[in-house]
Amino acid sequence: MAIATIDFLGFLYKGRRIVNRFIIRVIEIAALIVLPYLYVSQENKNDCCGESAVFSPQHQLTIWVIVILCLIAYFYSVYRKQIATPILEVLVNSFLLLGIVFNIFIAIHTGSTLLAIAGNLPIILLAILALVKNQKSFIEQSELTAFVPKNRFEKIALVILQFQPILKFPILFILCLPLLVIITAILLLFGQKTDSLIRAFTDTYKHGFSEWDYQCDNVSCGGHYLCSVAANGHPQIVKPNRRGIRNGHPIICNRQLLIANAFEDLIQEKLPVLHKLIRNQYNKLGNLIHRYYTIFNNRFISDCIYFLMKPLEWFFIVILYSFDRKPENRIAKQYISTIDRIKLDNFK
Repeated sequence: MAIATIDFLGFLYKGRRIVNRFIIRVIEIAALIVLPYLYVSQENKNDCCGESAVFSPQHQLTIWVIVILCLIAYFYSVYRKQIATPILEVLVNSFLLLGIVFNIFIAIHTGSTLLAIAGNLPIILLAILALVKNQKSFIEQSELTAFVPKNRFEKIALVILQFQPILKFPILFILCLPLLVIITAILLLFGQKTDSLIRAFTDTYKHGFSEWDYQCDNVSCGGHYLCSVAANGHPQIVKPNRRGIRNGHPIICNRQLLIANAFEDLIQEKLPVLHKLIRNQYNKLGNLIHRYYTIFNNRFISDCIYFLMKPLEWFFIVILYSFDRKPENRIAKQYISTIDRIKLDNFK
């Protein structure tokens, strides 16, 4: 980040880039290649209880298409030897402006000052320098060669490019809107929606523009969704037998909940791959419960879920008694303190 800033300030002061080209190429790779890769490699799902996706998994295609187009515009601007036709010049500069605005929104959305300074800011500075380079190249080549427009679109594009930067860049920014409309229309063929660009930011948890934080209300992370709901039914029906601790918060435990958690504990211990598969599918059901938690928090609903879960409870207990040498110990140590778990593990 510091090198990109020094190069940018040096350009403003001396009218030329002052950092070695090789170093600039390294910065380009770090900022323009590594940063997008970090976003791709992050958790690719919305998760109330862990690292949640930066962009909505269902709408990420729109984000990455725009990122790729902006990167193509940047590298084309930096490595080409001469300017292109007026229409292509307008497109390239528009995508560079789009990349600048896009990175500002990403920096706000992630809410990470470090990531914004070390990642988004260098990208913005590099894009600005590419825009300035394009402007200078166009002026220099226009003085040497007079371009004759072949149609009305080229004539309009040429007029835009000949404006002074104070007027030219706002017009190019306005042109980003029809570009986004065209990109959106094409991506409809690939399952994206007309508002995917917006929903990529809003349909997330715990980020700057997230609007789904309400789904994490009343969520007890790491728990059994259905069995936790069932344990909140009428006491004479669901038969709570003790209080437990989950993620530092007290919860109501009945035998059904303890058996279900003990079963998951056994599967995680013996068959971790199968456990991960089951847990991922179960979390999808949990998302529905999170969204309509007030409904599932009704005691009569909890009673119904308790009875519906009875066959599974019997299945779990059969598995526990078949494959665990001390099934009751495993059941008893669910949702208790770490110290008490160790004591039960050492109990003979």
